[in-house]
Amino acid sequence: MSVPTPEGVLQVISCSSPRLQSEYASLGHANGFSGRHKARLSLDRSEKNLRYRNRVSLLFNGGGIHWRKSRVDGFKSLICKCQRTESVGGLFAEEGGLHTSVPINGMVKAQKIRESELKQHIGRENEGSSLKAAHVVPDTVKVRRVHSESIEDEAWDLLRDSIVSYCNNPVGTIAANDPSCPSILNYDQVFIRDFVPSGIAFLLKGEYDIVRNFILHTLQLQSWEKTMDCHSPGQGLMPASFKVRIVHLDGDDSATEEVLDPDFGEAAIGRVAPVDSGLWWIILLRAYGKCSGDLTVQERVDVQTGIKMILKLCLADGFDMFPTLLVTDGSCMIDRRIGIHGHPLEIQALFYSALLCAREMLAPEDGSADLIRALNNRLVALSFHIREYYWIDMKKLNEIYRYNTEEYSYDAVNKFNIYPDQIPHWLVEFMPRRGGYLIGNLQPAHMDFRFFSLGNLWSVVSSLATLEQSHAILDLIEAKWAELVAEMPFKICYPALEGQEWRIITGSDPKNTPWSYHNGGSWPTLLWQLTVACIKMNRPEIAENAVRIAERRISKDKWPEYYDTKRARFIGKQARLFQTWSIAGYLVSKLLLANPNAAKILINEEDSELMNAFSCMISANPRRQRGSKGIKKRFII
Repeated sequence: MSVPTPEGVLQVISCSSPRLQSEYASLGHANGFSGRHKARLSLDRSEKNLRYRNRVSLLFNGGGIHWRKSRVDGFKSLICKCQRTESVGGLFAEEGGLHTSVPINGMVKAQKIRESELKQHIGRENEGSSLKAAHVVPDTVKVRRVHSESIEDEAWDLLRDSIVSYCNNPVGTIAANDPSCPSILNYDQVFIRDFVPSGIAFLLKGEYDIVRNFILHTLQLQSWEKTMDCHSPGQGLMPASFKVRIVHLDGDDSATEEVLDPDFGEAAIGRVAPVDSGLWWIILLRAYGKCSGDLTVQERVDVQTGIKMILKLCLADGFDMFPTLLVTDGSCMIDRRIGIHGHPLEIQALFYSALLCAREMLAPEDGSADLIRALNNRLVALSFHIREYYWIDMKKLNEIYRYNTEEYSYDAVNKFNIYPDQIPHWLVEFMPRRGGYLIGNLQPAHMDFRFFSLGNLWSVVSSLATLEQSHAILDLIEAKWAELVAEMPFKICYPALEGQEWRIITGSDPKNTPWSYHNGGSWPTLLWQLTVACIKMNRPEIAENAVRIAERRISKDKWPEYYDTKRARFIGKQARLFQTWSIAGYLVSKLLLANPNAAKILINEEDSELMNAFSCMISANPRRQRGSKGIKKRFII
């Protein structure tokens, strides 16, 4: 069996659904190539190694490159046969073949590995079904340059050391490259949300290929098939992460193939599907086009289809009556139980930004008219809902304090039946006279008054917050600098859950203890969102001060994932060192502060049509005109 090595990576999508095969066939012709489907069935299953089954492959003419998309125990994989080893020796530990993860620059990057080294660095997965490669193989580790001219030079060295290659092409960066930690867990995977600051850093540096490859390969991993199984990803869902593995071909010990193995939440803490992955993917796609000038990627038929599927998934009708997205705990950056289920601000800000980015990129065609109409309607309703009901400042706080409850009818002021006693004691002291913010969540009879940084910062970036609200958010950050920044930017939320509240809401989570991790910890990666927000509002000095504080110790502390305590004085108790998005977040901040105009690739300006529609809705709001009868609307706003 001859398996040639490809000189480039073909961007293709394969699917076993007969209905979609014809679509993909036409898609292939639309992108300038032709192909034929070739089904391959492997039914063998050994007791110690699960074989691939029901494989559907796409064999493309002219290159002899085999691409397959297959399912293995609920996972979808993208496979490229692209290399052949000369001798495997003791690599084949089990009959079914060896599953190793790689090729990762700075970690494992080799086709030949000595058997003695391999045995020291691999472990068996469940009941010996497969083998994992270890974090480091001594002879193949890229030596990290220790002496850098500056913190930025060191950061670039570390970022490039974290690059993941697939078929000799860069496709992303691993979550962390901590050589001192013996337990890898899932930090050797490429996470979509984690790669965004890395991708922005590469774009600003003029290195576009890795971002382009990332966009197209993650698109191939998107769930394209409708499913009836509740344990399968919904149509249009983007994976939380993926991992590059090298596997040996069945019946050929000398041939290997690289596999992109995605995780849709099946292996995550709490088994929660990622809601934010598709939203970040759209935001990064737009940034790539605006920064590189290459609009051919977003104009591709498969990319246009991917955008539409994400939108349809988010815009689908359900039982929820609000224009905000209803999600569960753990579906975004805060990926553990911490009481953000419902309509968390972070998801709404990313949702709003993704809708604007998608509207800008969608090709005008007959099939898009209904989708764009639904998108515009949702934008208006979502912006009104967030600006009106999530906003809190001293004036609004006084208003809530004097709320009447149990109000019925359409002209009720207290629409969500919020009880004034819900106002927490800490908020009375925390709220400055000048400034305000968007609360973390809103549900019937419940307002989560915590300050969530990413949601507020991205509301500024995306123009979900009004101009006045955006300035007020930055005013609050300046007024509460000691609480939100202190000795390391930036507090992920404020305040932390403590005592009985922590035990009830988090389930006594030992990782989310007060002022640690997602429960009030400080995350250096948030620097880049802060920087974009400050540049947009023409107040870069706030971000400059935060970057200076970070530079005092982040390199000496070896770029940790997060910091603990109220003032961020300790490195997080379970924080990984050399965390990639901590490194990338710092680099993006430095690059944007040096060239503020570059922030335009991420910023969404206020839409004049949305402003007009929003003004009309404000004028009809019962809070300002009691007794008026509102028009019939699709959403409760």
